[in-house]
Amino acid sequence: MTDPHSPQHLPTRTADVGGIPIQRAIPQRALRKVGAWCFLDHAGPADPEPPGMQVGPHPHIGLQTFTWMIRGEVLHRDSLGNTRIIRPGQVNLMTAGHGIAHSEESQTPSHIHAAQLWIALPDSNRNGPARFQHYPELPQTTAGDFTATVLAGEALGLHSPAEVHTPLMGVDLFAAGTASPARVRLPLRTDFEHAVLSLEGRVGVEGQDLPMEELLYLPPGTESVEIEAAPGSRLLVIGGEPLDEPILLWWNFVARTGEEIAEARAQWEAEALPGHAGVRRFGPPLDSPLRPLHAPSLEGTVLRASR
Repeated sequence: MTDPHSPQHLPTRTADVGGIPIQRAIPQRALRKVGAWCFLDHAGPADPEPPGMQVGPHPHIGLQTFTWMIRGEVLHRDSLGNTRIIRPGQVNLMTAGHGIAHSEESQTPSHIHAAQLWIALPDSNRNGPARFQHYPELPQTTAGDFTATVLAGEALGLHSPAEVHTPLMGVDLFAAGTASPARVRLPLRTDFEHAVLSLEGRVGVEGQDLPMEELLYLPPGTESVEIEAAPGSRLLVIGGEPLDEPILLWWNFVARTGEEIAEARAQWEAEALPGHAGVRRFGPPLDSPLRPLHAPSLEGTVLRASR
């Protein structure tokens, strides 16, 4: 865990998801979550060869997937029967609850730039019914020299329509001007912890450069943060009330015990087999041309819940 009383610059990790390079900011050894935000991938900007990002059917439990599209288009399909293309400036919010499966496919052209986050559901909601919501418009305002889009929760006097289950905030800041650096001192809730991630261009926070390969963590008690960015730059600010529930994150699952993880894995592996009959935790097979993903082995894995 990070020192709960001081800001920290934490390195992200480079990985690949469906053929797209990503920077994984959360979780990491030093920071497991920010509020209930328990996962943050920055995908792209990338211009892969067609077909671009292709992520076959895979399951989720105990979380919400939150996709903020900046560039490109991605087709979402899920086991509730939803089929939806997400476009720039839109959010897809999928509540897994007890179980759901979905796939993601880049559309033509295959370029992509997005932030994908997961929100750990509190114990009171984590075994509820699955749900999918698409938000084609999010509230916007001006914050200093930035155009601010409120993605989740409440910030800058605006409230996002995205349905979340714990006190959260998420704001996209875009330096739309062309002549000089954009500046703002962004007010923060002192009962929240926050994090800042640069998504594009050159960003500085509290007088220090913030490269895209770093996440800046701001502990509870921080009243505001000073941000400066070159024209055309973009950054993401997330925050939330510290989630005082231990969670266990493995593969695509958020649970509380290793037994829950093992059970969900076994159920998915059985349902992914052709011709599976009987009760299906993750819903009927998706109408997707992509093959289902198989879960990694749990052999030799030690699962520990973290706060």
